[in-house]
Amino acid sequence: MEFLNDVLHLIVEAAILLFEFMGVAVLIAAGIRGIWNYLRRDPLTRLKLAKGMAMGLEFKLGSEILRTVVVRQMSEIMIVGAIIVLRAALTFLIHWEIKNEEAEVEAKLEHQQ
Repeated sequence: MEFLNDVLHLIVEAAILLFEFMGVAVLIAAGIRGIWNYLRRDPLTRLKLAKGMAMGLEFKLGSEILRTVVVRQMSEIMIVGAIIVLRAALTFLIHWEIKNEEAEVEAKLEHQQ
């Protein structure tokens, strides 16, 4: 049984690292693309940047959820729980911003027609 526990721990730790790296890569790519779009004066820069940030945070949130599998002490659970709540709140706010930006873009497009 100890062997299976070790295997699970190893798999979860590898998945956490993969999700963390993917989240960071997506956030960096979204930031670079955001700078590029800003310099090009793309009117959809904020929307595109917010969508990239939301995707990166989803990966980071996934890694934190996986981290709950391997925590052993109540203090670790509380820390991971606080991080999950914070990242979930950030994700919610970014999705709210995306919804508002999309509504603004649609209103501008309708106004132009």
